[in-house]
Amino acid sequence: MSNTNDDISLEVDFLGIRLSSPIYNASGPRSGSVEALSKVNNSSSSAIMAKSATCKEQNGNPLPRTFQSKDSPYSLNSEGLPNKGLAYYIDPSNIEAIQGASQGASRKPYYVSISGHNLSDNLLMLQQISEHSKRHPPSSPCHISAVELNLACPNVIGHPIIAYDFEQLDEVLAAVEGMRLNLPLGIKLPPYFDFVHMQSAAEVINKYSSSVSYVATINTVGNTLVVDPDVDMSAIRPKGGFGGMSGPAVLPVALANVRKMRGLLREEVDVVGVGGVRTGTDAYHMVLCGAAAVQVGTCHWEEGPGCFERINDELRDVMRERGVRSLD
Repeated sequence: MSNTNDDISLEVDFLGIRLSSPIYNASGPRSGSVEALSKVNNSSSSAIMAKSATCKEQNGNPLPRTFQSKDSPYSLNSEGLPNKGLAYYIDPSNIEAIQGASQGASRKPYYVSISGHNLSDNLLMLQQISEHSKRHPPSSPCHISAVELNLACPNVIGHPIIAYDFEQLDEVLAAVEGMRLNLPLGIKLPPYFDFVHMQSAAEVINKYSSSVSYVATINTVGNTLVVDPDVDMSAIRPKGGFGGMSGPAVLPVALANVRKMRGLLREEVDVVGVGGVRTGTDAYHMVLCGAAAVQVGTCHWEEGPGCFERINDELRDVMRERGVRSLD
């Protein structure tokens, strides 16, 4: 970071593209439809991330499956990956509709996220995305700039969190590397709470650093529970009331994972910080801990796409207060 008194710039280089700021939406809230993603495009989010897709459309877990409270520093969800299926998110007409009238350099990077039920699903979807990328190069209005492989979802009933099983993580990344994808690949990681586990995950990822462009850390803190005091029952229905926790309460966990993974991973593997970011100060702390970019999920869910302009403005104010001119 530089510290001259010139105009402040939020621009960052990420995946070979100059972003207007490091802040963009996380996969999940308000990212499941063309209409929702169009609102992200029209906001101050520097990129557009689609909802984690499965091979086919699915409705997710039974309702109620989310918990929010203005008085609570956390939210809870066990959505079970409701989405419209991968074909929807890579359909050229849908991508063009999301981008609207944006042209050329004004067009924001569009990222897709996938979370198959098994390795075969993930490989099939990666193949479909790679074929799309061949047909639609960077100059195309329906280009896909990167794919994020979600190996961290705790809310699909009957399926474990892959990135907690380091042998399985190795098998998945080995299979993905063998595909020789033609676009950048990121992987979404769950929170780790022990340095030994962080080291184990990093060792696996470093083996495939020629294929993995970035890691996004963290996903929700899995298998937490909230009691609804009005009915003396769990606040959500799926999995006996257990779900993934997000919101400001998880920020210290996210910062720790960003900081530690940045120190353990090879330099060519970027770290994207996600989890609990609500303010420009939160985003600034993510960058200080080593994040190349910052995703915003729960705050986007609660506040809507206007949160991106506010967080960017607050980040600029924080940098001004500290005499920081740029994030490079």
